[in-house]
Amino acid sequence: MLAMIKNLSADARYRWEITFRVLTAIFGGYVLTITTGILLAYVLPMSKSDAVTTAMLLSFAIYASAAMWIFSQRSLSKAVAGIWIPSIIFGVAIALLKMSGVMQ
Repeated sequence: MLAMIKNLSADARYRWEITFRVLTAIFGGYVLTITTGILLAYVLPMSKSDAVTTAMLLSFAIYASAAMWIFSQRSLSKAVAGIWIPSIIFGVAIALLKMSGVMQ
């Protein structure tokens, strides 16, 4: 899809890049926030209720930071990779913790 954008006019390419950034900010930011919140809720060294509350409070700052970071990057591919790579890493960490029995 990104290769098709390069063949468009400058105005159309700009509009598609903004569209992809908005979609990445909405959905990618959500996935990053959720995976970070789940991981923090299990690894923070405090009681479960305090860890969940702290993770959920931090999730607002994480989501806002992710959205701002996406629009601050010059390259669309760097913005997309910077959101999805940590999301995948955190998802794998959650799965490994779940399989090892640490998370119940």
